Amino acid sequence: MRSRQTTGQHTLPSLVPVTGAVPPPGHRPPEDHLPELQQALLAWFDANARPLPWRRHYTPYEVWISEIMLQQTQMERGVNYFLRWMERFPDLPALAAASEEEVLHAWEGLGYYSRARNLLAAARLVMQEHGGVFPSDPEAIRALPGIGPYTTAAIASIAFNLPVACIDANVERVIARVFDVDSPVKSGPAAARIAELARRILPEGEARRHNQAMMELGALVCGKKPRCGQCPLALFCTALHLGIVHERPVPGKKAEITPIEVVTGVLSSHDRVFVQKRLPQGAWGGLWEFPGGRVEPGETPEQAVVREFAEETGFTVRVTAPLGIIRHGYTTYRVRLHCFALELVTDDTPRPPEPPMLTAATACRWLERGELESLAMPAAHRKLADRLTAPKGPLLTAF
Repeated sequence: MRSRQTTGQHTLPSLVPVTGAVPPPGHRPPEDHLPELQQALLAWFDANARPLPWRRHYTPYEVWISEIMLQQTQMERGVNYFLRWMERFPDLPALAAASEEEVLHAWEGLGYYSRARNLLAAARLVMQEHGGVFPSDPEAIRALPGIGPYTTAAIASIAFNLPVACIDANVERVIARVFDVDSPVKSGPAAARIAELARRILPEGEARRHNQAMMELGALVCGKKPRCGQCPLALFCTALHLGIVHERPVPGKKAEITPIEVVTGVLSSHDRVFVQKRLPQGAWGGLWEFPGGRVEPGETPEQAVVREFAEETGFTVRVTAPLGIIRHGYTTYRVRLHCFALELVTDDTPRPPEPPMLTAATACRWLERGELESLAMPAAHRKLADRLTAPKGPLLTAF
């Protein structure tokens, strides 16, 4: 264990820095050297910026779509989705004219589908209230569906170069280290200090480059495993100077992960399978799914899927085969989806029957398995659909 000594607000290690990185000589306190810090950051960005597709022209539409897509999405995956999206909806009028089903299908796999519905609603609002021209005023941007404070700042600064600071997790990490913010960054005092520092270090007339540089630095260099030897701000970094880079930012309380046991059933009749369209409310509103729900206390998964079908569709079904368990993780919970092949207890009609009722859906279809690909589905149900339609999938023999 290292001995430690306390000086003022800082707890200083007396031996080797935890990062193993050697602080460069001549530390320059960042608040006393802001112009130098700004120039070092911009020069680094000019030399190291990734060639992202929305950086070619910085059109407001492309910046907006990229910012919404990159929420909860890794960069490489976001770029691939962005390019496919632009092929389908190349501009704001094309998006505004699309149906919700088309938009949800293009969004499938990115999760948090309310983002896609808000994109469509915002595009239509821009067409109606702004003559099809994306607004540049931050208040007008903020008023659009699905756009919060961060996204407003990102669009205003990156698309229009307005003097607004962007603060995401990457920026929080950079500022917490450079300026030694010594409390959890999401807490009120620390968040306020980071916001103030982000505004102070924003160089006049350079919001577009600076904000992207801060986010790029946090993503490529000042990450959870920092590469201090490659950092353009190493001379100014207080955490590096003190040997506490791995202790900044100070973490907040971790969210608890809740396990959830869920069932779903693939009901077959006359070589078709049953799917339903979820109610518009909720995280997956408007998406297509195989019916199902949570396993209640005291139930087996087999009992739960039979009950769920009765409650949601009125169909009386029985399990013919297990189709395995699909595991899917979300931000605060982990789902185990028990999947079953089902058949109707009575199936004496010449074609698949209509359900007696729909209590958890707005529409339903009987589809050939190959048609499942055209539907927008939640991720776990898409995994099941993909397994059902695989040319040599192990589940095909279950029907």
